[in-house]
Amino acid sequence: MNSQKDINNVIEPFFWVEHSNSFSVCLNVGYYKQELFEKREEEGFDGNGYDWASLAKVFLEEQKPEFIDVIKFDPEGSMFCAYSSNKEALQDFIIAFKNACENKTFIEDLFSRAILD
Repeated sequence: MNSQKDINNVIEPFFWVEHSNSFSVCLNVGYYKQELFEKREEEGFDGNGYDWASLAKVFLEEQKPEFIDVIKFDPEGSMFCAYSSNKEALQDFIIAFKNACENKTFIEDLFSRAILD
């Protein structure tokens, strides 16, 4: 991706943030794919940033294991956030994760293995 605008177009509603020596990708939670989390509401999932991080960890472990030591998560109640000092790795991860989120069957299968944090 050449610019922040390009990456944001590809990963929307996630958004890209560049810091002086690292990069982040974030999501304001509560609306995107909320129905996914509602399916496991009785287990305590509500779609907060920690729930998104649980889902993203399963994705990372199963689909992008080469990035396990490169990409870190720093969720909050209202926001999902992943970060890395490796721009290419983070872009690769978030583009693949966004595509996974758009595949209902695939993301539901991944989420079935997510553990409440």
